[in-house]
Amino acid sequence: MREYLVAMWRCRYFWLSLARNDLRTRYRRSVLGIGWSLLHPVVMTLVLCTVLPLLLAVPVKSYVPFLFSGLIFWNYLVSVTSTGCQCLFQAEAYIRQYPAPMAIYPLRNALAGTVHFLISLPVALLLSWHFSGVTNPWALISLAPTVTLYFLLVWSTATLAGLANVFFPDTQHLCEDGFQILFFVTPVMYDRAILERVQLDWILKYNPLVHLLQLLREPVLDGRVPPTSAFVSSAVVVAVVMGLAISSLVVFQKRVIFHL
Repeated sequence: MREYLVAMWRCRYFWLSLARNDLRTRYRRSVLGIGWSLLHPVVMTLVLCTVLPLLLAVPVKSYVPFLFSGLIFWNYLVSVTSTGCQCLFQAEAYIRQYPAPMAIYPLRNALAGTVHFLISLPVALLLSWHFSGVTNPWALISLAPTVTLYFLLVWSTATLAGLANVFFPDTQHLCEDGFQILFFVTPVMYDRAILERVQLDWILKYNPLVHLLQLLREPVLDGRVPPTSAFVSSAVVVAVVMGLAISSLVVFQKRVIFHL
C-alpha cells in the first residue's frame, strides 16, 4: 500500500492536470463558467420549495437551506460516482501507454466533483445565515473532517463504479436507478423525524448516508458540532467502501486492460 501511494504521489502532476483539464474543457466558452455547477441545486431548490414546504408543513425559511444542503451532498455523491463509471474508458489511451496506478483515474473525477462541492458549500452557509441568522461559526471547523470523509467516499465509489463498468457495461444504468431509489429513502428532501413519526425509522438505521448527511447539516444549519457517534458511524461506512475499492483494485486492476 505504501509503495502504491508513493507511486500515486509521483504522478501527482499528471492527475492534477487531468482534473484541471476536465474543469477547463467543461466550462470552456461558457458565460457563467464554473458557476454552472450551482445551477442544478439552485433550480431544484427553487422548484421544490414551491410545493414541499406546504406538504411537509414546514416554514419556507428553514426549508430552503435544509433542502439546498441536502441536494449539494447528493449531487456530489451521484455525479462523481456516475462519471466514475466511465473513468477507465476515458483513460484507455493512458492505461495502454503508461503503467500508472489505476486509482488515479477515478481520483480525477473525485477532484473535479470536490471543486464543485466546495463552491456550493459557502452558498448553503450563506442561505442558512440569511434565513436563520449566524449561529456559532466555530462549529464550521467540523466541516474539515467531513469534507475529507466525503472525498474518500466519492473516490471509493468512483473506483468501484469504474471497475464494475469495465466488466459489466450496464453498471452506469444500474447506478442511476439505484441512486434514484436511494434518494427517496434518504432524508434529503424531508426531515428524518417524518420517518420516525410513521414508524419507518428502521430505514434510517440501515441507510449509510444518514449520518454522512448529518455531518454537513448540523454545523451549517444549526451551528452545532455533530456528535462523535455520527463521525464514528460515517467513518465506518467510508472505511468499508474504501476497503471494497482497495480490494477490487488489487484483484482486478491487472485485468482491466484486457476488457477495455
